[in-house]
Amino acid sequence: MATTAPTGSPLSQPSLTHPPPPRKLTTVKALSESPGLSSIPSIYTFPKQTYHEPVSDTKEPIPTIDFSLLTSSHPGQRSKTIRELGKACRNWGFFMVTNHGVPERMMKAIIEVCREFFELSEEEKRGIGGKHVLDPIRFGTSFNESVDEILCWRDYVKIFQHPEFHSPKKPPSFRFVVVQIYLPSCI
Repeated sequence: MATTAPTGSPLSQPSLTHPPPPRKLTTVKALSESPGLSSIPSIYTFPKQTYHEPVSDTKEPIPTIDFSLLTSSHPGQRSKTIRELGKACRNWGFFMVTNHGVPERMMKAIIEVCREFFELSEEEKRGIGGKHVLDPIRFGTSFNESVDEILCWRDYVKIFQHPEFHSPKKPPSFRFVVVQIYLPSCI
């Protein structure tokens, strides 16, 4: 039995393992829940650089900064904590904060209301905020989707709280929870 080679370039053939980048920008949540997606689209992946080393091979724990030590009355302790913070930023790019004073019930409340926000329909989320980087409420995946060559594999909501308080209208509980956390004297 004779077989024929497919026509066209390999890039023109549909593939479930390497889906084409979305034509219309969509939320990462919607994209990740789409049927048939088996890998992250190339528009969301950075090319591997020779100087990139995997961080997962490290035996070091994620850096933890004790916020209460940054406000310590002992200058030596503050200086040591600031050096640790600088090292965490240089070597890891992130860190965990403890003793920050935010009660656990409030942290759980903000996580839940953010979950409610991200469960809204894509249209509801897109209609919530502006598109400019300085808009007080903004929802998106990357900072500048029209310019960025590679998009971030995340969805975010950014809300300015100072000098003026801002909050999305949906879900309705969002404003209440954020006011409880940031402006307790207002409720």
